[in-house]
Amino acid sequence: MTTRTTVWFSGGGTGGHLYPGLAIARALVRLRPSVAPHFIGALRGIERDVLPTTEFPYTLLDLHPLYRPQLWKNWRTLRGALGAWRALAQLGRVQRPQLVVGTGGYASGLTMLWGWRHGVRVVQHMGDAYPGITARLSARFTSQAYLGFPEAAATLPTGTCEYIDTGNPIEPPPDIHPDARMARAKWGFPSSARVLLVFGGSQGARALNKVVAAWIDAGIPRELCVIWATGKGQHEAFANYDRPDVRVVPYLAPIAEAYAASDLALVRAGMMGTSELSAWGIPMILVPLPTAAYDHQTKNAEVVSRGGAGVHLPQAELTTERLDATVRGLLGDPARLGAMASAARARGRPHAAEEIARRITTLLDAAI
Repeated sequence: MTTRTTVWFSGGGTGGHLYPGLAIARALVRLRPSVAPHFIGALRGIERDVLPTTEFPYTLLDLHPLYRPQLWKNWRTLRGALGAWRALAQLGRVQRPQLVVGTGGYASGLTMLWGWRHGVRVVQHMGDAYPGITARLSARFTSQAYLGFPEAAATLPTGTCEYIDTGNPIEPPPDIHPDARMARAKWGFPSSARVLLVFGGSQGARALNKVVAAWIDAGIPRELCVIWATGKGQHEAFANYDRPDVRVVPYLAPIAEAYAASDLALVRAGMMGTSELSAWGIPMILVPLPTAAYDHQTKNAEVVSRGGAGVHLPQAELTTERLDATVRGLLGDPARLGAMASAARARGRPHAAEEIARRITTLLDAAI
C-alpha cells in the first residue's frame, strides 16, 4: 500500500494568494500521486467560495488580518488566532503534515508559524515584486521561497531561507499558440484588426471601466477592437457598450481565448495577470490599484515597465486623453510593440507550478 504524504497549503484572502496554491498542488499531485494536499484558509476569504469547488479537502479557520486603520478591531484577530492555533494542533495530530506551503496573505501566516514551531518544514510562494508583511516575517523560518518577481529578493531578510526565481504558477499557454486571426474571428473581429484586452481582476476595476467607457464615447482608433471584461458586479452598468468592435463581458472564462486574440492589454498590475500576460507575450498598459497593500501593485508595474514589457500609467493620470494617446502611440509604433512583446515573453515563466512542485518533491524525499 502506498503511504500518503500530507502537505498543507495555506494562503488566501484573495485569489492572488489562493490560485497559486491550487496550481502548485495540482502540479505536485501530477508528479507525486501519493501526495495528499490539504488547504487551510480563512472563513472570510475567497477560499470560502472557491475551495468547495475543487478536488482538495480543506479547513477554514476564523482568521483575520491586522486592522491597521481601525486598531480596536484587532481583538478579532487575536481571538481568531488563538482559536485557529488550537484547531491546527488538533488537525496536525490527525494528519501529521510533512510540509507546509504558504502562498501569502493573512490566511497563511499562522499555519506557517505552527509548522515551524512543530518541526515541520515550511516553504512559501511570494508572488509580488514587494512581498507583504506575512511573507517577509515568515521568511525568517522558511526553508525555500519561490519568487514570482526576482526583484523581490532585494526586499527580503537574509539568513537561512533560499530565494528561488521561479515565476508565478499560472495556467501555461499551449506550446503552439492559437492562430491570432482565428482567435479574433471567434470574437467576431476582422482578421486584420488590432485587439486591446481590458480587465481589472475578477471584480473588475471601476476606475478603468469609467475611463474606457468615456474613451469609447469619444471614439477609439478605427482599426482597434476591444475585449472588455468589466467584472461581474459592474457588467450591467456597461453592457450597453457591447457592439461588433467592442465585446463587453462580465468575466473571461477561459481567458486563453482572449489572450490568443490580443495585441495589447490594459490591466491592473496584479501578480497573476502580469504573469499570464508575460507568458503569452502581450504588452501591457499597467494601471496599479492605488489602495493595494504596501502599494505592491505599483512596484509590480514599475518592474514590468523597467523590463520593457509594459507602460506604467498611474490611476491618478488615467484620463480619456492619456489612454487614447498611449494606445495610439503603441499601435502606431510596431517596432516598439514588438519589442515589448519580446520583453514580456522573456519575463514569462509558464511552467512555474511544475518547477515549484519538483522542488517540493525533492524536499519531501530528503525528509524521508
